[in-house]
Amino acid sequence: QVRLVESGGGLVQAGGSLRLSCAVSGRTYSNYAMAWFRQAPGKEREFVAGIGWIATSTNYPDSVKGRFTISRDSVKNTMFLQMNSLKPEDTAIYYCAAGGLRLGTRPNEYGYWGQGTQVTVSS
Repeated sequence: QVRLVESGGGLVQAGGSLRLSCAVSGRTYSNYAMAWFRQAPGKEREFVAGIGWIATSTNYPDSVKGRFTISRDSVKNTMFLQMNSLKPEDTAIYYCAAGGLRLGTRPNEYGYWGQGTQVTVSS
């Protein structure tokens, strides 16, 4: 069983930074991609960043490219999302996801999810 535990969310002023962590336990395979999604109230879950677990390929939407960086420590089974230059529109619950057979951008492409961590950016 794969379990994901997220941490690092909080309240930050616009222009500030946060680093989210996702600790992974249970067996994972090298073909499993991982990703960060976010969901604001009343909106659909949105792809934020994706990364191959063994491979180092990454994917970002234009909304965060240049500001967010996804990374992982394969030995410690931990994934990170470094968020810089945060904007109020980044406010959302952030979820880590795993189990992607491809580095996809849709929530239904991932089978495992964390509980979510709240990120609030004040103006």
